[in-house]
Amino acid sequence: MITIYKEAGYTSSDVVARLRGILHMKKIGHTGTLDPDAEGVLPVCLGNGTKLCELIADRDKEYVAVMRLGTVTDTQDMSGEVLRSISDEEVAAAVTESGIEEAAACFRGKISQIPPMYSAVKINGKRLYQLARQGRTVERPAREVTIHELVITKVELPLVTMRVRCSKGTYIRTLCQDIGEKLGTGGTMESLLRTRVGSFTLDQSIRLDEAEEIMKSDEPDRIRDYIMPVDSFFGDAPRATVKQEGLKALLNGNTVKRSLTDLPRGKEKRDVRMYGPDGQFCALYSYDPVRDELKNVKMFPAGSR
Repeated sequence: MITIYKEAGYTSSDVVARLRGILHMKKIGHTGTLDPDAEGVLPVCLGNGTKLCELIADRDKEYVAVMRLGTVTDTQDMSGEVLRSISDEEVAAAVTESGIEEAAACFRGKISQIPPMYSAVKINGKRLYQLARQGRTVERPAREVTIHELVITKVELPLVTMRVRCSKGTYIRTLCQDIGEKLGTGGTMESLLRTRVGSFTLDQSIRLDEAEEIMKSDEPDRIRDYIMPVDSFFGDAPRATVKQEGLKALLNGNTVKRSLTDLPRGKEKRDVRMYGPDGQFCALYSYDPVRDELKNVKMFPAGSR
């Protein structure tokens, strides 16, 4: 796995395509779309580590977003066509910092969002953005998402900066528009920086140009400083080494008796990282304390990174 700092102008698929050329690898997958105009953390899975893509995509995300009050666009960000707007002076006359905080408070916790037309959500087998580009608008069912944290960090009207920690499936563009509507001014997303996806953070990230420079240098192995082993993703799970007599069952993805590992007996069900006698990470298993055995959750063949 490698954490890419996605720059504005790239789609998530663009990042994967370019990274294939940089790393000379075919099997690469991203962990969820990030708007082309947005920047920040994009975890990318390499080789057999692509099995982690869905698991990573399910993790919470954190963002720093700038909302522009007084403007509404068809894409809910500044790349779209302006549908309506009011002047900066009108915005300043209509809202206060305390009013902004009160409006933001309405969007903390579990909320319903209607996915924007310019999104990758499928309706009847068609991506919404494909329909939007045809000038079509269709009814979209609301989705429940969770805003774990929403903090207003700066107000310089008509711009409002906020830090958001949220569940998967949350559209920050939609959040900006909904807060703007709550304030009566309308709103759209001015800019977006994703600062975290699960345990993947900005300080771990590398830009594509930097990765390319390393790979073209006399020390291409330095790229390994940015590549995380697959098992690090399951760092909270205890480690178990399988004895030689249990190795065949492990490699075949079969149930493994706890007695064939060095895992202490426990009283609670939990995920466990499974390693062969040679120290190679092989799979994520789940420990069943009643049967005192481990069952396969997901296999990661030798060499997964």
